[in-house]
Amino acid sequence: MAHRKALPKRLGRPPLGASIDTRKRITETARVLFAERGFQVTTNQMIAAEAGITTGALYHYFESKYSIYAAVFDDVQAVVYDRFEAVEIPNQTFVSRFEAMLDVAYDLNTEDPSLARLIGAARVDEQRDPDLRAVLRPVHEQRRGGFFGRLVELGVKTGEIDPSHRSLVQALLQIVLIGLTDAVSGNPVEHRVAIDGIKALFEGKLLRATN
Repeated sequence: MAHRKALPKRLGRPPLGASIDTRKRITETARVLFAERGFQVTTNQMIAAEAGITTGALYHYFESKYSIYAAVFDDVQAVVYDRFEAVEIPNQTFVSRFEAMLDVAYDLNTEDPSLARLIGAARVDEQRDPDLRAVLRPVHEQRRGGFFGRLVELGVKTGEIDPSHRSLVQALLQIVLIGLTDAVSGNPVEHRVAIDGIKALFEGKLLRATN
């Protein structure tokens, strides 16, 4: 009786723990590359090589470079806004909450500068690639809109913000954070000085009224 040649075993999915670890390694590697080189220059081959896997294995976790970028951006936004939300302030006001957020932004930038670099790079990448902008839009709306909307409503509740100024204040907050991230986050000393200046402005200590 002829013996059939044994077929090679097919590779199955990696164990759950290994899969999670590999995915995390991919996104952390991609975050650094995207932050330093941008979306267009960074390739899946670069990401795979830096993460210590094959390009084929990369597609086991992500279907495209867009999906990698979306995962990286969502992870970064989650880290930032979860830290913003976690700050506990007794008898909080709009100003005290906003100032605490600025301090958290400084701490995060000190702990991991790639977070701010990725956020800044994403703004440039989105302008260059409409498809990427469409991919990231839901993340923006979920994270940024929700947090700043609640912060502004706190100010309305405490009487610090006129209800008719909601949209103006929300736009101001976003511009302030964009400026801090894009202009001075690369220099801790300048970052700290800028934050202290913003605090003084919001506390009414920076400018004098003139007749």
